[in-house]
Amino acid sequence: QVQLVESGGGLVQAGGSLRLSCAPSGLPFRNYTMGWFRQAPGKEREFVCSISGSGGSTYYADSVKGRFTISRDNAKNTVYLQMNSLKPEDTAVYYCAVGVVTNIPLYRGVDYWGKGTLVTVSS
Repeated sequence: QVQLVESGGGLVQAGGSLRLSCAPSGLPFRNYTMGWFRQAPGKEREFVCSISGSGGSTYYADSVKGRFTISRDNAKNTVYLQMNSLKPEDTAVYYCAVGVVTNIPLYRGVDYWGKGTLVTVSS
């Protein structure tokens, strides 16, 4: 079974940092488009960022540009989200996502979802 296992969530003070990891398993090959979405309490899921299979292209929501950095290590089949200068409004469940079709942006074509990891930013 395909599974995306997220880790790194937790409680952090405003202005602090967290690093999320996502390790897929059960995929036929590793170089898929991957990224992150998030869902705050009472709100709809929103796109956060994505990275191409090669790691050569990245995309960020305006709300996180300059603060979050997505990267991947294809040898480890793992994607990371470095979150700096965290704000209370970043509080959400963060979901790892995989898009199998490489030419479709991740925010338009998610094929697999992780179970989510909770990030709570206190003020």
